[in-house]
Amino acid sequence: MEEKKKRSPGRKSRQEQIREITDRLEKGVKEVFESEKYREMLRCMSKFHHYSLNNCLLIAMQYPSASLVAGYRTWQKEFDRQVRKGEKGIRILAPCKYKIEKEKTDGAEKEIVEITGFRVVSVFAYEQTEGRELPMISVNELTGDVKNYHKLFDALKDICPVPICSEDIQSGVNGYYDDAARRIAIRSGMSQIQTIKTMIHEISHQRLHSRENLDGEKPLDRGTKEVEAESIAYTVCSHYGLDTAEYTFGYVAGWSSGKETKELKNSLERIRTTADEMITSIDHAMEKQREKDKKRIENER
Repeated sequence: MEEKKKRSPGRKSRQEQIREITDRLEKGVKEVFESEKYREMLRCMSKFHHYSLNNCLLIAMQYPSASLVAGYRTWQKEFDRQVRKGEKGIRILAPCKYKIEKEKTDGAEKEIVEITGFRVVSVFAYEQTEGRELPMISVNELTGDVKNYHKLFDALKDICPVPICSEDIQSGVNGYYDDAARRIAIRSGMSQIQTIKTMIHEISHQRLHSRENLDGEKPLDRGTKEVEAESIAYTVCSHYGLDTAEYTFGYVAGWSSGKETKELKNSLERIRTTADEMITSIDHAMEKQREKDKKRIENER
């Protein structure tokens, strides 16, 4: 039986380290909510209409990557943005009132009544417009190289049960997990640190949110899924000395429902457990790679 290694006095366990990292994450996200930038964003968001479930489905079907939508003139007057030439409108249903003649129950005379109906209107996604930038929570793409990048990159591919491929993604996202095709795509051309963080984010989606791993009795909304995946990415990256706070804090805040960070609080145990399991798997994969490299060098002598 292998003897367990004793931890030196004062040295924290991995679980304690992970707890400290996720505590920093929670504090950092709260600071985003308390910033003037967030207040500006709320003032801006208050000008957008909230759409019905049916209209949300219509928008998703016609323009899946739409982040915000508004009418042609609303973009011009409210936000000083212009719909780009050649862009096709997203067709949704808008309520409208109109009057009809209706016979009274006694049949003696008619009366004019107002009823509510719907008409088809066009709206446009933020991604279809150009002009003055909206005050959004800052999520800047990470830049910089990673020590032992190729070893960490290979280890992540090794621990992932589905293929990971590089792709020229045009939709504006850095990566995605395709549950139907069981594959992960990572946008090509990104920095080393952004690539590693995105890989961990998408592997987290596969581990927690794929059909075979989701609890059908407790479905998760998209906000919770994104908060979980990004929080795990931040925790794992921090463990390996990679600072993604500049990206992660704003990203998690953007997917949280408010200052209470409900999604983050409810998911903390899942985040910590999954991050711990992923770190263990990465360490094991990197150790196997080291042993393989060691034998290869010995054989070449």
